[in-house]
Amino acid sequence: MRPPNPSVVASLRAWHPAPLPRASLWLHGLGAATLAVQPGLWPQVLGVLACNHALLAGLMHPRGTLLGPNLVRLPEGQGDAVALTFDDGPDPEVTPRVLDLLDAASARASFFVIGARAARHPALLRQILARGHTVENHSQTHPGYFAALGLWALRREVAEAQDTIASITGTAPRWFRAPMGLRSPLLDPVLAGQGLHLAAWTRRGYDTRIRDPQRVLRRLANGMAGRDILLLHDGNTARDPWGRPVALSALPPLLARIRAGGFSAVSLAAAA
Repeated sequence: MRPPNPSVVASLRAWHPAPLPRASLWLHGLGAATLAVQPGLWPQVLGVLACNHALLAGLMHPRGTLLGPNLVRLPEGQGDAVALTFDDGPDPEVTPRVLDLLDAASARASFFVIGARAARHPALLRQILARGHTVENHSQTHPGYFAALGLWALRREVAEAQDTIASITGTAPRWFRAPMGLRSPLLDPVLAGQGLHLAAWTRRGYDTRIRDPQRVLRRLANGMAGRDILLLHDGNTARDPWGRPVALSALPPLLARIRAGGFSAVSLAAAA
């Protein structure tokens, strides 16, 4: 794996392991030292490390923070804002229509794009930026087993998407969202090496599964509060019984509910 290209990395950041991953690293080192002195203790060492891995796996849920920093709400001071985010694009049918709806509402959003799709539709990425939104990193190929990848494979998925997006737009993403939302314990140092920060969500519409726009709207809007980060999809969105993309049907009433609540719809630039 090649090192990060300085021309496409906005600003590298130092990696400071969270307490739990730091303890896990020490535990692995202690296990290796124990086996060097007492090889016959390998069953006990293996059992302890297996329990450690099981604990880490249980903490990989999308909104967790014990494995490292994770943006699940906008920062303090953004109480009159709600962040709109769209995953899995760009999509040549849905993304332009999402952009039109956002323009009509004077709303801004962040688009977490898949690098391979971005390479097929580069003009859409440039259009997203030109219309006042941000383009962020959602991996190169969006593998469903992303959280189970080893360190080098994680680096490849993140870095290739970063390179792809930056080469098209001239701007390096600042935020990363893991495929399926599941974060690997190995992800944080990879993101640090690319100058990226992890972003999850406060509320998601499950619009890749739910075919009823009203149900999607209720999941996002009922109880919505300032600083919430909302998740929809411009790629892989479900279709309603009449074949219409659910995200496109849910978005106009969602934008109306945001306005009615006295909020503004913003991108994750508000969290920079």
